[in-house]
Amino acid sequence: MEILFVSHKYPPSVGGMERQSFELINGVGRHVKTHSILYHGTESKFNFFRLLNRRINAICKLNPGISIIHFNDALIASCSLVHSGYEHLKKTVTVHGLDIVFPDKIYQKYIVPQFNRFEIVFAVSHATAQVCINAGIAAKRVVVVNNGVDESMKPSYDGITTQKMLQHKFGIDINTRRLLVAIGRPVKRKGFSWFIKEVLPELHPDFLLLLIGPVGNKKSKSARIMNLLPSLIKNKLELFLGFPADEGELEKLSADPLFATRLKRMGKLELEDMLNVLSISEGFVMPNIAAKGDIEGFGLVCVEAGLCGAKVFASAIGGITDAIHDHKNGILLPSGNAAVWISSLNKLVDNPDYYQLRSDDIRDYNIRNFSNKKMISEYLAWFERLSMNKEVTICF
Repeated sequence: MEILFVSHKYPPSVGGMERQSFELINGVGRHVKTHSILYHGTESKFNFFRLLNRRINAICKLNPGISIIHFNDALIASCSLVHSGYEHLKKTVTVHGLDIVFPDKIYQKYIVPQFNRFEIVFAVSHATAQVCINAGIAAKRVVVVNNGVDESMKPSYDGITTQKMLQHKFGIDINTRRLLVAIGRPVKRKGFSWFIKEVLPELHPDFLLLLIGPVGNKKSKSARIMNLLPSLIKNKLELFLGFPADEGELEKLSADPLFATRLKRMGKLELEDMLNVLSISEGFVMPNIAAKGDIEGFGLVCVEAGLCGAKVFASAIGGITDAIHDHKNGILLPSGNAAVWISSLNKLVDNPDYYQLRSDDIRDYNIRNFSNKKMISEYLAWFERLSMNKEVTICF
């Protein structure tokens, strides 16, 4: 069995899809012979997609043992639907969430149903799988394989050293504060502005929210152009490009004196600093809300936070319910219900023993259930099944 992997989400670009792509391709490559066509950022994406069909055919000609081609997201798989020359290969694809729910009528009506031409559609969560089926992909083709995490991921400092680091590098004194941490791009589904407006003011005054992730510039050229577009086009472009649509609201909230001592935007942090900050937090929050045409496919950052021993408080929405198992590696809360979020987080102060979640237990649970090794072994099992022409139907 030889497999050709094709992905335009790969390091040096950073993000959950890029990490999953890297781990999957390299992990499978340790067990079977693999080939890859990857976007490394050394050419334009337009050129990468324009030449993709030709490059696939060239690799197949040089390596006639290739029997399976795997596209690692729905966008690149969509482009392959018009390719020719490698019809003899068995085709599989991984779908991550937004790449299958993108709210475009032509995409939903004419392109997504064509994914029935793939032998296996790997969904990163049960929520993503259900979206696939609702969009017209046959259930017999859909397989759920959760994303994995690097089990070596852990903090490098003890608590005291991390506190000193925060003081020295960022001017944050937390001697009398309790840290809550949120991580991600300022897109609407993340619920950051909702949390700051509806939840944060009602929390115990000792709580300080550190918001880690890129800080957009609403005065940038791209932002100005986006604001000139009709709302329908603007909304689609924001989703497609991952544009920070919540940035304007976050900027206003950050400047509001009400939140001057409650909120700190950290920008992007080095991975080591981020892991250390997570390790001393009272809780990691992922307050996702419903956003039309968008979905949290899995919620990998929740699992990564748990590897650092953080107590995770996350919305029970989308693929997050695959990543967080209630009261085992975190706490699931109703999306958009401010009263429950306020009550649940204040228990960290009012009743410190209420949540029976030990840091070591959270970490061990996540390693058992979400390791990269587990993800890779599940993909391998399905590839081998496909290679041997066995039935791939699964009831998830």
